[in-house]
Amino acid sequence: MTDVTLDQLDALPTEELRERAFALARQRHDIKFFWDLFTHVTVSDNDTQDGWIGSLDATIDDAVALWREATGHHYGNAEPLVRAAFIDYILQHGK
Repeated sequence: MTDVTLDQLDALPTEELRERAFALARQRHDIKFFWDLFTHVTVSDNDTQDGWIGSLDATIDDAVALWREATGHHYGNAEPLVRAAFIDYILQHGK
């Protein structure tokens, strides 16, 4: 990826930003990125948590699958937050 500016990234659709940020996070094996994003976008339900939180067995692919299952790529009111997280991650860690 070449150097991109905030304005260039902000002009992209959210799905393109997601693809770029996810590809970068997978490459970096950055489970923390996925976890932070997931915890800020999904609604916590203490009655349904099964204790997997913080499991060392979680993989990047598990995190991506969980994200897709939980959001269905429909961000609702959280879309501005999600876009900002994707853009920030790309700007900080992109090449």
